[in-house]
Amino acid sequence: MTVTSRLSPGDTAPEFSLQDDTGTEVALGDFLGKKVIVYFYPAAMTPGCTKQACDFTDSLDSLKAQGFEVLGISPDKPEKLAKFRARDGLTIRLLSDPDKQVLGAYGAFGEKSLYGKTVQGVIRSTFVVDEDGKIFLAQYNVKATGHVAKLRRDLALNDA
Repeated sequence: MTVTSRLSPGDTAPEFSLQDDTGTEVALGDFLGKKVIVYFYPAAMTPGCTKQACDFTDSLDSLKAQGFEVLGISPDKPEKLAKFRARDGLTIRLLSDPDKQVLGAYGAFGEKSLYGKTVQGVIRSTFVVDEDGKIFLAQYNVKATGHVAKLRRDLALNDA
């Protein structure tokens, strides 16, 4: 896995094609002409990741109404993502990146601090990709709780 440096607004979003929880291939290029929120999280069915996924699910209708799609990416296999979706009633698209190639391309995998120790792992990150496939917003080391509300404020989205 190659880890790139962090992405910044204006960069071209790295293309990817990953399986979702049903085994369907989903490519970033499928969304050209739309705005896409791509968020990376460490592991399905853990407390923080569940909170974040539920927050995105709860906001999905209003995000879609304002032209946004949401893709959540983790190293989990599609089977675990399917269980996560079913257990928590998730409506967002969950994508599997078991070899962490996409995580690396987005700079969302690397050294991080976990309980005071430095470890290699998924860096909870969120990117907004514009209609032309460019990074509009790049946020690293985001907090799971309250992140969707903060993202909505950062994007000046109303609660429509």
